[in-house]
Amino acid sequence: MAPACKEWAVIVHALLAGEQIVDVRKGGLREEGRHFGLHATRFWLYPTAEHQRADLLKEPYRHWIDLAASVPIGEAIRIDGWADVDHAAEITEPEELDALASKLIWTPEYAQSRLSWKKRDPLWVLVLRAHRLLEPISVSWDDAYGGCTTWVDLAGLPDDPESLPSEPALSDVAYAGRLKGILEALPVLQSV
Repeated sequence: MAPACKEWAVIVHALLAGEQIVDVRKGGLREEGRHFGLHATRFWLYPTAEHQRADLLKEPYRHWIDLAASVPIGEAIRIDGWADVDHAAEITEPEELDALASKLIWTPEYAQSRLSWKKRDPLWVLVLRAHRLLEPISVSWDDAYGGCTTWVDLAGLPDDPESLPSEPALSDVAYAGRLKGILEALPVLQSV
């Protein structure tokens, strides 16, 4: 079984296109213990359309909903890539999230609503080094993959995504530049 992180298909698209290297997570309604936790630092990117809406994205990215391949419930899941968590932080203050607003394709209002949801839980900020598979792979649907949760163990994939041919979404230089900007905006991020 290989760990996979369920995320909006449009966010997976942005990560694999190198447009975004940050993801913010609060966890879903079916999270283990009802709270988000970092269950893996290397995982498959599982694109889902659950809760995804164009109006929650900044205007220049709304059309990406049509470009991003999401997984209809009950059909084979197409996996186009994977990610390593490079840095992480738990934030609770609106100002901390505001510092990242330019680094996300979500609208600032939607990002703030994620911070406000489940107020006692922090919002996790994950800096991800995404990798595109040279050949996408498919996994057969299983009912255990459904529902509002972050982590899913996908059967039929290698345990280590790096074992399949892939390429980084951004060059080392481009990634380092983006990372520098994020670390300056949010100094509480820690290496993982």
